[in-house]
Amino acid sequence: MPSIFLVLIAVVVIFGVAAVVVGRQRAKAVGPAPVATPIAPTAARSPEPIAAAAAEAEADVEAEAEPAVEVEAEPESFERPRFRDRMAKSRAALVGVFSGVRGRAGITNETWDDLEEALLRADVGVRVTDELLNGLRARVKAKELTDPDALLNALQADMIGRLSASDRALRLEPGDADSPNVWLFVGVNGVGKTTTIGKVGAQQRQLGRTVLMAAGDTFRAAAAEQLATWAQRSGSELVRGNEGSDPSAVIFDGIESASARKIELVLADTAGRLHNKTNLMEELRKVRRVAGKGRGRVTEVLLVIDAATGQNGLAQARQFAEATEVTGVVLTKLDGSAKGGIVFAIETELGLPVKLVGLGETIGDLVEFDPTEFIEALFSE
Repeated sequence: MPSIFLVLIAVVVIFGVAAVVVGRQRAKAVGPAPVATPIAPTAARSPEPIAAAAAEAEADVEAEAEPAVEVEAEPESFERPRFRDRMAKSRAALVGVFSGVRGRAGITNETWDDLEEALLRADVGVRVTDELLNGLRARVKAKELTDPDALLNALQADMIGRLSASDRALRLEPGDADSPNVWLFVGVNGVGKTTTIGKVGAQQRQLGRTVLMAAGDTFRAAAAEQLATWAQRSGSELVRGNEGSDPSAVIFDGIESASARKIELVLADTAGRLHNKTNLMEELRKVRRVAGKGRGRVTEVLLVIDAATGQNGLAQARQFAEATEVTGVVLTKLDGSAKGGIVFAIETELGLPVKLVGLGETIGDLVEFDPTEFIEALFSE
């Protein structure tokens, strides 16, 4: 019996030694066991790594949430462009003629012919051109103007004088917080109306005002999506309806929503073309009436015109002014047109002030119209 116990003890010892050997081999293969490292208290940790990690995580989230329509980010502040730097085409239509006039020994019949042709080609218009030149002829006849330089200086001063009396401020009336200001934007498709609304909204937000955009152009494909991108970009609110829905209802809902949220300014897009048999001007008259019946106050109706359309823009202005009680004009794409003289026709024949002009594609390139800077840009060499 003792021998049996001895055998059992020997077996147990053998298995124990084997287990120890196997354990050591495994430890060598896996490596030493990890040692727990105490975490420093939050207050003692440096904020720089935390901020960097948070910024990196935020950037990753923003990259994943990027909208389908990519828009180049704009700086928070921007430098206002100079008219002279952006109006090369308009200036080119006049500066060659002015150089020829200055090159003559005196004021001749050719001088008047050249000036008339140049002003008409710049789309100043027949009526304004005749009035400008007839006034100068009288002064030359009276010996007030005797040389080409004096003549051109007088023409420049007269052109500035014709544009200096208009009130070009955008009207934003203070009042009840439940009664937002409403700016309606009208104009045919393709003139840059929706983009203009986006730029105006971004600029007003930078001035610290609260803004809501109402996507009332429900007949043009992607108009609401385009405005939604601008609203997101500028931090504005947005109200939109289904494609083809009643524009007046969308704008009315936008005004009511702005009133409920105590938003200061509603920027309302409107149709420039309809896909049904309804007359566009009748539709816009309805929009104007409905916008004035809600809680809001319509303080601006801005007609957007493409400068390149020239006298066709004047015809558009007549129609829209009659239908919607236009208060001012936004002249887009002035930097790419030789027909900047349409400003004179709009202001003289229709009595509508040009309030904003587009001198490029970015937010900062939509600027207040400055008559003196505009005319000086046309005359500079």
